[in-house]
Amino acid sequence: MKKFLIVGLGNIGEQYANTRHNIGFKVLDALAEKEELKFETQKLGDITTYKFKGRTFILLKPSTYMNLSGKAVVYWLTKEKIPLDNLLIVTDDLNLPFGSLRLKTKGSDGGHNGLKDIQNKLQTTKYNRFRFGISNQFNKGRQVDYVLGEWSDEESEQLKERLDKSIELIKSFGTAGVNNTMNTFNGT
Repeated sequence: MKKFLIVGLGNIGEQYANTRHNIGFKVLDALAEKEELKFETQKLGDITTYKFKGRTFILLKPSTYMNLSGKAVVYWLTKEKIPLDNLLIVTDDLNLPFGSLRLKTKGSDGGHNGLKDIQNKLQTTKYNRFRFGISNQFNKGRQVDYVLGEWSDEESEQLKERLDKSIELIKSFGTAGVNNTMNTFNGT
């Protein structure tokens, strides 16, 4: 049975629950809710397992805070003996319009501290990342406030459909492969 580690990036704590920076947690929570899965607190994060079409998806929400996400990623990859090709990091991206979905197999951290830590711990930039666009509609010097801010009413209305599309992308990643998934979902 093929195993995949799907890591949603976010910060723990109620004050961060509905922030743009926590879209990784929100995507995994939406998948868990849809499939009636329960997260359990384990070492370095909250974990649940989703079985779909002969695949096992281990969903991880690190409890290390965003800037130390790499520690949890490396621990669970090693513990579950999951190859790097079967890792998918779900993260927010300021450089994409709100709700845009982009899957990449490598790249820079783009100034994202969670990706920077993962890259440092994995010692490579070649790992799959699913970037969810949060747009860059903030005033100069207000980036942190924007990223850690809550969704606007308009964004909240559109979020459900975007979360459903994100769930489809994750399932496709495990069943159809990264290249087919990129062709199907990038830019949607």
